[in-house]
Amino acid sequence: MLKFFKRLAFAEGISALLLFFFAMPMKYIFNEPIYVKHIGMAHGILFTLYIIVATLLKFKEKWNARKYVEICLASIPPFGTFYIERKYLKDV
Repeated sequence: MLKFFKRLAFAEGISALLLFFFAMPMKYIFNEPIYVKHIGMAHGILFTLYIIVATLLKFKEKWNARKYVEICLASIPPFGTFYIERKYLKDV
């Protein structure tokens, strides 16, 4: 499950970058909102899965509260999941 979470963290990070640095500029600068609809939906699904899998792993891997909160909060800023992937999942 850690291997899946590592891939999920990477995908969630890429979707966030695409949303913030491609889809949103396309919507607000070039008036093309369709990218936000599709990339935003993908990002929302990946974000939700990331939090669910992190919660499952908290109990399976016996993560302490600090590690769990750090992993969950890292899904909010751009590049956060890449940091978590490198810090906690690089040996997976």
